[in-house]
Amino acid sequence: MTLPPLRNGRRERFAQLVAEGRTVAEAYTEAGFRENRQNAHRLASDPDVRARITDLQRGGAMRAEITLADVTEHLKRIAEAAEEEGGAPGLSVARAAWMDVAKLNGLVVDKSESVSVTHTITDKPMSEEEWAAEYGAEGAGAG
Repeated sequence: MTLPPLRNGRRERFAQLVAEGRTVAEAYTEAGFRENRQNAHRLASDPDVRARITDLQRGGAMRAEITLADVTEHLKRIAEAAEEEGGAPGLSVARAAWMDVAKLNGLVVDKSESVSVTHTITDKPMSEEEWAAEYGAEGAGAG
């Protein structure tokens, strides 16, 4: 059973924010109320607001569960059909679909590496010793 939105817009926003995981105090001020912890907790315990929060949380959990299971199953069907088709194009599609299944289910994690390089600019030329230390002995004295 899905409840309709609360008639009061700020109360509805409050319920949505709490359902998303905000604390009642955070949700209270983000929904446009003046900061007041006591009033925030009082609103959270209101039966209509509490029912709306529960309904929103239940709907979100159901969508997340269905989405993961459905997407995984659909990708598996694509992979299996592509494997049956065979040939390079079919196997390429199958491989991509199976990798998507693995990523979606946390079996493969994409890694990226970030490298930071700092260059110092100066009008003072390097000595032969500095050049050798930086670029190797073979470059020293070649100028």
